[in-house]
Amino acid sequence: MEQITISGITVDVVRKDIKNMHLAVYPPAGRVRLAVPLRTNADTVRLFAVEKLGWIKRHQRNFANQERLGPREYRERESHYFQGRRYLLRIRDTDGAGFVDLKGKTYVDLYVKPDAGFEYRRNVIKEWHRRELKKVVAELAERWTQKIGVQVAFWGVKQMKTKWGSCNIEAKRIWLNLELAKKPLPCLEYVLVHEQVHLLERYHNDRFHALMSHYLPQWKQLRDELNKLPVSHADWTY
Repeated sequence: MEQITISGITVDVVRKDIKNMHLAVYPPAGRVRLAVPLRTNADTVRLFAVEKLGWIKRHQRNFANQERLGPREYRERESHYFQGRRYLLRIRDTDGAGFVDLKGKTYVDLYVKPDAGFEYRRNVIKEWHRRELKKVVAELAERWTQKIGVQVAFWGVKQMKTKWGSCNIEAKRIWLNLELAKKPLPCLEYVLVHEQVHLLERYHNDRFHALMSHYLPQWKQLRDELNKLPVSHADWTY
């Protein structure tokens, strides 16, 4: 991968078998990536980036102003998010294995032994998020694979550092970021559709955008909503 610097901003340049150049700025730190056709000369690449400098800076400012959640301590009345809603954590005692119980629209109860430490509390909530996210994905994926007309060999959930999802096209394997358990369901659906559309079109080119608009007309609004939501303290680092 090549890199160029424009007005102090580093731009990752990726050469691909595509017809047009595609520029993107990624959360949370505003990483800049420019995909260019294979034989594009260096001067053309630099000129394109310079012309887009204002656009790049505007998007980087938006990400810099995005709300950041402080590190979670998993203590009484701490704020936690699930499917786009904010809940207050209540710590409850249990003699058995830890578990989570969602109480209405206000509280999420964490049942643990009185001597349970930070790591254990965090892992109980993380595994609850994982199970709940997998349940929702199983329901949505079946509907969308039929609608889009693709086959997915494997769906997985894991903590990801720089992206909401990934797709291995050859293996037809899709991974989703565990953080999506905290986000509104329409945002999860956007990521899910995005990754499945990659099975029809590998690159973020005009055809990819047209397919997204065909299957999910509001995808740009959902993408923007997702990228404006608060991000966790240590979950988005490069």
